[in-house]
Amino acid sequence: MESTATPPRHRPASGQSQPRPDAPPYRVDRLSEERAREGWMEEVLADDRTLYLPLRPGQGALGVESLATDRALQMVERSVLPAGEPTLHVYLGRVEDLSTSPAAGRHVVAIVHPGAVWGQWKDAGHDGGARWAGLRALAPVLEAAEAELLTQATAIAAWHAGHTHCPRCGAPTTVVQSGWVRLCPQDSSQHFPRTDPAIIVSVIDDQDRILLGANARWGGQRYSTLAGFVEPGETLEAAVIREVGEEAGIVVSEPAYVSSQSWPFPASIMLAFTARATQTSVRPDGEEIIALRWFTRAELAAAVRAGDVTPPTPLSVARHLIENWYGSSLPEPQASPATDGAGPPVAGR
Repeated sequence: MESTATPPRHRPASGQSQPRPDAPPYRVDRLSEERAREGWMEEVLADDRTLYLPLRPGQGALGVESLATDRALQMVERSVLPAGEPTLHVYLGRVEDLSTSPAAGRHVVAIVHPGAVWGQWKDAGHDGGARWAGLRALAPVLEAAEAELLTQATAIAAWHAGHTHCPRCGAPTTVVQSGWVRLCPQDSSQHFPRTDPAIIVSVIDDQDRILLGANARWGGQRYSTLAGFVEPGETLEAAVIREVGEEAGIVVSEPAYVSSQSWPFPASIMLAFTARATQTSVRPDGEEIIALRWFTRAELAAAVRAGDVTPPTPLSVARHLIENWYGSSLPEPQASPATDGAGPPVAGR
């Protein structure tokens, strides 16, 4: 049993490679200084090697969809783009040379047209048989650089869609700096994309158990780590302590940063922490969190195998926190004899 003074162990899940300490934590160079330079976007658009990522207004929380095949983004060259001025284009960056994406070593620009324009383009056979889908559906299957491109494109396109007018005077704004700033022509104010910080925390007790909660929106079977938005004027550590206190009714200590994950639903970044519980008598708030459970490793593994507990998706930072504590990848649920792993239970069997 670990002492409460000992920081929680952050063991990488088995089979997961660790990044080199000298490697950049990204695969797309956003060239932020270059993209702010006057004339930069024109140079990129004139480059025949530049690729374009088609986006359109879509369904769901973000209202943005991208064109993709089953395993990759459908990026296209300028020669096959629809005629006419797009609603928006945004410079995303240059993909690293070592990427396995066809975009390796090339500039990529996100380009937004209304759905009707893309429909005509698709009817002309320029889509290569790809489909329209959102970030949630595509991110798990994409190559790393392409997942990074789509996350960035989705976030910035969603921001543009919701910030078309100046918040000071209400005048329509214009897009400048390669799609990364909106300028008000009336008062000359500049407006930048927003990112809302949110903390997410694995709470560990003196018996090395982890605390997981069921959110009211999930129906009671999916359990995850606790999370919440950082409030104005609040430190990240204070947000960890406050959110756990509000959602679980306990005090935690020693908040320790682990990692982060972009979460553009619509404009957040998840900042992952661990913390030590100073007590174990928990109380769900009854509004956001409807159930709380302490798990040993054996208890969590058994619950997941039996299908009694559904963990967060493998790509989420919540899953990363849980598997850091667990010490390896979580087990897969065992198939029900009534389904043979193929579908819902068959009536009468």
